[in-house]
Amino acid sequence: MEIKLENLTKIFPARKKGQKEVVAVDDFNDTIPDGMLVALLGPSGCGKSTTLNLICGLLKPTSGKIYFGDRDVTNVPPEYRGVGMVFQNYALYPHMSVEQNIRFPLENLKGDQKLSKEQMKERVLASAKLVMIDSLLDRKPKELSGGQQQRVAIARALVKLPQVLLLDEPLSNLDARLRLQTREEIRRIQKETKITTIFVTHDQDEAMSISDMIVVMKDGKVQQIGKPQEVYDHPINLFVAKFLGTPPINVFEGAIFENGLWIGEEKLFDLMPTEDRPVFVAIRPEGFVLDEHGPFSLDLIRPEVLGRDISIVAKHKKAQSETIRAIIDAFEAKHLPKDIVRFYLKPHKVHVFDAISQERIECVIRENGE
Repeated sequence: MEIKLENLTKIFPARKKGQKEVVAVDDFNDTIPDGMLVALLGPSGCGKSTTLNLICGLLKPTSGKIYFGDRDVTNVPPEYRGVGMVFQNYALYPHMSVEQNIRFPLENLKGDQKLSKEQMKERVLASAKLVMIDSLLDRKPKELSGGQQQRVAIARALVKLPQVLLLDEPLSNLDARLRLQTREEIRRIQKETKITTIFVTHDQDEAMSISDMIVVMKDGKVQQIGKPQEVYDHPINLFVAKFLGTPPINVFEGAIFENGLWIGEEKLFDLMPTEDRPVFVAIRPEGFVLDEHGPFSLDLIRPEVLGRDISIVAKHKKAQSETIRAIIDAFEAKHLPKDIVRFYLKPHKVHVFDAISQERIECVIRENGE
């Protein structure tokens, strides 16, 4: 099912006199193709869960339209939209068995959609098998692990055979290992069912690892939409660059001056002719290459062993953060100097942003001889 959002806006009125209204979603425009898994990604308060609730029908938009295919569902109640919703807290009924929890949505079907007991049993078993909990149908939620409870919630959403599956921070209550396992299961289920799925998360690792597309949001506004790797490699502004990446991108105050890209007194690259201006220079941790004759230097604090790689923890007077992290191969780190470490920088891992607008600047590096 294709989902189309046109100028979608949600404004919450001020709660108290003197307070301002809150623009939770601000003119959201996007088309989610049929069968895709899309992540709404951003910090707390950016509007991603509000957007999900608008699509589900739990909230009504202040303005704008929502289409499922060619059908305008903007004012259609949630129960008639054909959506399955998985909440952050699972929302399982503690007094019911797993089977009863999964079957519950089917018992409320009416008219032509009403199912016999045998049909409901078949649907429940099929959903339970899909999420691999068919051996747990007699248990109560309190007898399940967090990961198993999450699977029950997903099975309950899928049992209605929805056209759209909506997941609101579904992994936030799980420990690190279960998060990894469950997100892989979500991806497997989505691939098998081919249901258009929207996944809300603040965890960029989750979004990057399982999504076909990501939508990065901030303060109710969409910042960038694209394939995960494309957004990571070509962030449209400094916010997106800083939000994606573990360890986070390293940001320095810099300048474009006399067709060179500078941080402090060090020229990183010669550029094709471009105007002088102050900029932010953002370097991915994997963009550093040890080179004793390299153009850029950092003050070494310590190396951290990561196993296959080494994280060089350093500092620089032009850096926005107190520490810089450069990821290099462990073999290359055997002969690290004790104080100043010099680097060559991979051009495609260096991003330049205007110091005022913080929008990306496309700089063309001049190769030798040009």
